[in-house]
Amino acid sequence: MDTKEIAARFEETVRFYLNELDGLTTEQLLRKPNEEDWSIGQMYAHLIQSAMRMHLGNVRRCLHPDGEDGVVRGGEKTEAGKAIMALGSFPPERVRVPPSPQYTPEQPAGKEELARGLLEVLRLANEIEPGLGEADLSLAVAHPRLGALNAQEWFRLVEMHYRHHKLQLGRLKTAFGIGA
Repeated sequence: MDTKEIAARFEETVRFYLNELDGLTTEQLLRKPNEEDWSIGQMYAHLIQSAMRMHLGNVRRCLHPDGEDGVVRGGEKTEAGKAIMALGSFPPERVRVPPSPQYTPEQPAGKEELARGLLEVLRLANEIEPGLGEADLSLAVAHPRLGALNAQEWFRLVEMHYRHHKLQLGRLKTAFGIGA
């Protein structure tokens, strides 16, 4: 799949999340199934923050590596990274990370904050995509689980990550009887 197709697919996924967000009440958005699990709002915040701070940030670092820490020429993917990139998606398994101040997103202020964040991620992705055709694919930044990813792979990861979290959204909605 080329980057234009990835961008189009990502836009569809963002529109899906905006549609879902529109149908939720604030109470549904902020409700947590238990102390360890995230609310739907925290999941949305995670998607926005990871795209802005990590995924798209690393795309830019690969595209403009001058003076950027962590940009390497070459580098290896882990076995998980090779498998996920070959598959084009994450396996449909739940990923659990222990709660921590560094990783656990705060509850959002409301739906408007999340909608603005999703639209900003989409805007940035559309701004970055045209430059990906000229990317030096030998330049990479390491992902903690997947290993070295180049600019196009980081871009692809944004869409894959958003698509993967549809499973979490479905689990949370089912747990709360939303849309049943």
